[in-house]
Amino acid sequence: MRKLVYCIASTIDGHIAGPDGADPTGPDGFWPVPEDYVRHLIAEYPEILPVHARAALGVTAGGTHFDTVVEGRRTYETGLAAGIPDAYPHLRHLVFSRTLTEAPAPAVELVATDPAEKVRELKQEPGKDIWLIGGGELAASLYPEIDRLIIKLGPLTTGTGVPLFAPTAGFAPRVWTLSGHVAMESGAVFLTYDRDGEA
Repeated sequence: MRKLVYCIASTIDGHIAGPDGADPTGPDGFWPVPEDYVRHLIAEYPEILPVHARAALGVTAGGTHFDTVVEGRRTYETGLAAGIPDAYPHLRHLVFSRTLTEAPAPAVELVATDPAEKVRELKQEPGKDIWLIGGGELAASLYPEIDRLIIKLGPLTTGTGVPLFAPTAGFAPRVWTLSGHVAMESGAVFLTYDRDGEA
């Protein structure tokens, strides 16, 4: 069965964006994107690079781990604000929203139903794993469905910001098994955790 993988960049203190929710790696962003970090993404996770980065870096490789990406409306609108209606045309792209009525890009699928129910359906379909890009609200609603975490831990703290999981996840402690780690000279660390007992 396919896994739902929350693959996300996080600060040391657990934030995935600043308080405004804007792209932290964008032109006005605060997130360092060192060369060794980019090289690792190209080699291991080329499919999670958005279309404009793939073009700039000459990346044409297909998905290594994922063939589907799911995200919430706020995360999707961050790309829209940058003029990118479909940041992942190389993947099946689903956006969960109860307010958007029409997707600006024809290949983007809008889903207004329960995210957990839809993800359970996706898991039953053939294919590679499903990438949950964010944001914190959607991650909170999908908390019970997440099978793997890939935390791209940046060597920075922000003090506050959008948390890895919104508070609506509730207090639900879960033990994860560290199944992989790669440390960069720049200080970034890729940490892979599987739901306990599901390596």
